[in-house]
Amino acid sequence: MSSKKTLVLGASSNPEQYSHLAVKKLVAAGHPVEAIGRDAFMIDGVPVGNSQQHLEGIDTVTIYLNMDRQKAYQNYIFSLNPKRIIFNPGAENPNFFIEATNKGIDALEACTLVMLSVGTY
Repeated sequence: MSSKKTLVLGASSNPEQYSHLAVKKLVAAGHPVEAIGRDAFMIDGVPVGNSQQHLEGIDTVTIYLNMDRQKAYQNYIFSLNPKRIIFNPGAENPNFFIEATNKGIDALEACTLVMLSVGTY
């Protein structure tokens, strides 16, 4: 399995939130992780930023924001040129999904945690 540099968008400081667990499980699986949340904090040594900083080499963006909150990040996500965008449960966005697909990005409605646990990440 090759490592896939991943941006977790909507990272939470709450350890019970799926986005928080995703950061931990991605790191445990050997994937380099960048994370953006509402506030700046750390998750197991991974800095979570609260701004749209320029990032290089992002393979996957995994989204934990609802459709309305995604609007502010859509152009930013496209600017990162990811190979893949994962719309986690609750983050489904048909228009964004279609636009990503039209740009040649592999868009999935899936759960990052499930994908990691079954080896399809």
